[in-house]
Amino acid sequence: MPYRPTERTEAKRAATRERIVRAALELVARGGYREAQVAAVAQRADVATGTVYRHFPSKADLLTEVFRVASQHEVDAVAQAARGATAQDRIAAAVETFARRALQGRRLAWALLAEPVDPAVEAERLQFRRAYADVFARTIALGVQDHQLPEQDPHFTATALVGAIGEALVGPLSPTHAATDADVLVAHLTTFCLRATT
Repeated sequence: MPYRPTERTEAKRAATRERIVRAALELVARGGYREAQVAAVAQRADVATGTVYRHFPSKADLLTEVFRVASQHEVDAVAQAARGATAQDRIAAAVETFARRALQGRRLAWALLAEPVDPAVEAERLQFRRAYADVFARTIALGVQDHQLPEQDPHFTATALVGAIGEALVGPLSPTHAATDADVLVAHLTTFCLRATT
């Protein structure tokens, strides 16, 4: 008779997987992807190395999941911020949230935006750029519909904004870059994005 997992064993398996991902994410946030060696992840998660490989067939699979979890958290924060009375308020809040969260968690943001990665992780990075763009596109489309923004292609503008924000943050987030005045950078980014959309 084939083995059938119970609810309890499935819950335990899911909890172990989550612990592994959380451990890897903490290591990436501390020192980038190179810190998240499988042995180090296993030690931090308090599991055997073989357990990591039971949940993730390769290091690339693990890092792809880490990227997915971390990026979704950031996209959700930007989407949550994109609320306000006017389109300009929503755009400004989304830009500020994107930039400030990146600058507060510089090492993790560098890993998510620019650190050289495995092709599988790079493919996820492209997916999440689209997810960020979707947040901005919805905001822009609503602004156009409400006559708060001029006619424009919301998806094109949003894609350009996400690219500009990411590029503007790459230097300041780099591990070799000197400290940046976050308030000045956020103000410049917000002004740029508002001018680009209005």
